[in-house]
Amino acid sequence: MTRTFLLAFAAALLPLTPAQSAGADAPRTLPGIADAYKSDAFVADPMPAIDAALAAARQSGKRVLLVMGTGGCHDSAWFANLLATQRFAPVRARYEIVYADIGMPQVRGHGRNPEVAKRFGFKKIKGTPTIAVLSADGEVLNRKAAPKWRNAASRSDDDIYAELMQ
Repeated sequence: MTRTFLLAFAAALLPLTPAQSAGADAPRTLPGIADAYKSDAFVADPMPAIDAALAAARQSGKRVLLVMGTGGCHDSAWFANLLATQRFAPVRARYEIVYADIGMPQVRGHGRNPEVAKRFGFKKIKGTPTIAVLSADGEVLNRKAAPKWRNAASRSDDDIYAELMQ
């Protein structure tokens, strides 16, 4: 009797499953961004941009947000596009931001600009984006948290905003 009830209950739930999972898997969108999972923000030769951001940070008293990723990585692109939205204007005002194209070094043969990670003491990039908050002197202020951004597209916008505004 119990088994029959459970089978009937499970069968009744089946029609609900595709609609629920489709909503969870549906791509997120951002206002004014055609494809939130692609970006051209990442600089192919990032060292001069990093040096300029550090110099600007010394002048302004801001920190540098070094986003190590690539425009073809959905998490990296999502993060770059999210920061470009109006809601994140206070975040952009708080940091000098550099998008360094490091490819996807966690995938063998797809890395670029390895000197960027080495410069800031990252021995291995576990995923992209890896986001370092730097002092104006180039000291990494979030060493443990920097690699944890590789799921940026799955994070809530509120959580990202709160973490960057700390």
